[in-house]
Amino acid sequence: MPASTSQKLTDTYPLNIGQALLPKITLKQLSVFISIYQTGSTSAASEQLHLSQSAVSSALTELEDRLKMPLFERIGRRLHRNDNAQAIYIQAQAIMSQCLTLEQYHQYQAGRIHIGASTTIGNYVLPSLIQQIYGDRPDAKVEFFIGNTRDVVSEVEQLKVDIGLVEGMPRPTDSKLIEQKAWRHDKLIVFAKKDSKWLEGIAAKQQNNTSDDKYKESSYQLTTKQLAKIPLLVREPGSGTRQVIDEQLLQYMPQAEVVLAIQQSEAIKNMVKADIGFGCLSQHVIEADLKQGSLIAIDIKDIDLQRVWWMIWHKQRHKSDIWQEFVAGLIAENNS
Repeated sequence: MPASTSQKLTDTYPLNIGQALLPKITLKQLSVFISIYQTGSTSAASEQLHLSQSAVSSALTELEDRLKMPLFERIGRRLHRNDNAQAIYIQAQAIMSQCLTLEQYHQYQAGRIHIGASTTIGNYVLPSLIQQIYGDRPDAKVEFFIGNTRDVVSEVEQLKVDIGLVEGMPRPTDSKLIEQKAWRHDKLIVFAKKDSKWLEGIAAKQQNNTSDDKYKESSYQLTTKQLAKIPLLVREPGSGTRQVIDEQLLQYMPQAEVVLAIQQSEAIKNMVKADIGFGCLSQHVIEADLKQGSLIAIDIKDIDLQRVWWMIWHKQRHKSDIWQEFVAGLIAENNS
């Protein structure tokens, strides 16, 4: 049958294993045929495949019966290819190549992981996690996606990533499909430029140098009423950081005059350094700036911006070896 006709038949009658009979040709028969085609004899093929000569001869006979055509002319102890053999050989090679690709794909998948991370985690924590993966598995194949928490949850729901690491409480469309587990604790910090104009007239508090938490050793403490009079620069709706700010800070500031939503944490930091207002971000984002003294932490009276980071995954996602090792590492870190 010409290739064009065969293609038309395939297009008209697509293969449906549920409706069609499974093929009776086996991979063993094809491998025997390929070996005989290449070596020219059943004895040489039996040595190459580590099969008995009778098993090789039987497999070839079964293949010819199934195809309803001879593939070799038997002259003495040699097998000579007939006109059918070359076309079958080409197709058999393609089939065996595809089977090998499937096996290699499994091996590839076993060492591959696709991680989704919300913005703060992706920019400030994920690099060290990826470095750890490569340290344990130098041949690992790591892919990653960085977006806000809402975007990462969506990627997990659509099975586009193997595991998501998010800052806000996950809110999947269908919670029955998503597994979630607390992973790490984090703290959001309200911060300002050192000597900010917005602090004029506000008395600095006495330093407490005995505290073990360096982020609580800020020079100023404000009430929510005082903070509400200062422009506040925060992340956009949909981010985990914004979710915590809405639930644990802004609900106590209904009288807030200006709240600016910005997608990039670095942009928020730079605007605060320009003294446009105060910011509120993860301690991971501003830690270096606090140490350098370009930014200062601001305590908000009676407000605690602690939060939990979550790992999430789709229940139907295949949990490969590298996936299990990665998750086990995150859990061990949380328990340490």
